[in-house]
Amino acid sequence: MFKALKEKLFSARKKLENSIEETTPEPARTLDEVLAGSGSSSEVLAEKTPDLSPEKKISPKFTDKVVSFVRDREFIISEKDVSGILDELEMGLLESDVAFSVTEAILSRIKSDLTGSRRKIGKSVDSVVRDALSEALLGVLGEGVDICSFIREHERPVKVLFTGVNGTGKTTSIAKVTRYLQNNGFSVVLGAGDTFRAGAIEQIDVHGGRLGVKVIQHQEGSDPTAVLFDTVEYARAHKIDVVLGDTAGRFHNRANLMNQLEKIRRVIKPDLIVYVDEAVAGNDAVIRAEEFSKSVGMDAIMLTKVDMDPKGGAAISVAYAVGKPLIFIGTGQGYDDIMAFNPRDIVNDLLGDT
Repeated sequence: MFKALKEKLFSARKKLENSIEETTPEPARTLDEVLAGSGSSSEVLAEKTPDLSPEKKISPKFTDKVVSFVRDREFIISEKDVSGILDELEMGLLESDVAFSVTEAILSRIKSDLTGSRRKIGKSVDSVVRDALSEALLGVLGEGVDICSFIREHERPVKVLFTGVNGTGKTTSIAKVTRYLQNNGFSVVLGAGDTFRAGAIEQIDVHGGRLGVKVIQHQEGSDPTAVLFDTVEYARAHKIDVVLGDTAGRFHNRANLMNQLEKIRRVIKPDLIVYVDEAVAGNDAVIRAEEFSKSVGMDAIMLTKVDMDPKGGAAISVAYAVGKPLIFIGTGQGYDDIMAFNPRDIVNDLLGDT
């Protein structure tokens, strides 16, 4: 995943390492090496402790101090060591569809972490740079959501409502989440709340049949709030753990659909509203998520078609831009092609060798 973004980060990482390496003093030496390379021991010790006479024996405590002096030397990374490379990384991030505000946040964190800071001379430059990149990326990716823990901590049935733009894979994503929850021991019922789009009820019904779960549905064009209300009541009566409710795909400027969604929220009182969009939309996905968040609200985000997005900018940007965590990413066409979003796993993948 995210081939282009990984290449940009890998290139910047190596250039930062080389730049810092060039300005780093020689590694710390042991006391024996210092003495061996600096003339007689009395000359070195006299330089460090001019008050000692040549006849005086070196105490163990004094030896420890010299070793500490050599090993604890530090150097400071200057802004000029990294500024040109960070400018190049900025262009790389923007070309990979990372939103401008997110790019600025990443670069600011890297610069703050690297420049002006004291580093032990013996510390690996690779680890210094990788740590800085890792922390910067984690800072914009957020914490994610552990949906299994969320379900265990809430009263059953837990009501999860899926919203988003039509055509982004929302209904298929619901099916994938169903399989994920089944694999983790939870029972699920589906609510066919998209009564607006032709074929939507049939689509979710087919998924339910394949997955072996009940689908509550009414006729096309019926009130979606009534459908989802009945789904919740069915879950309560049959002691089902989770309700996954589909809704009609909509844009934030479709007033009738937005009002409909507000009614659903008011009546059903969902525990979690998941906004679904596709990673391949790039910055458009970020903009749409921001508009949805302002007009409707959301608790978490799921990105589909991540496997088809070589750039990776949307996955890096959307959580930071909206201020809501990613919960799942879709990685293929099958029911099992879904990953619970774990920021550290994503960062480890992004910073792995290409």
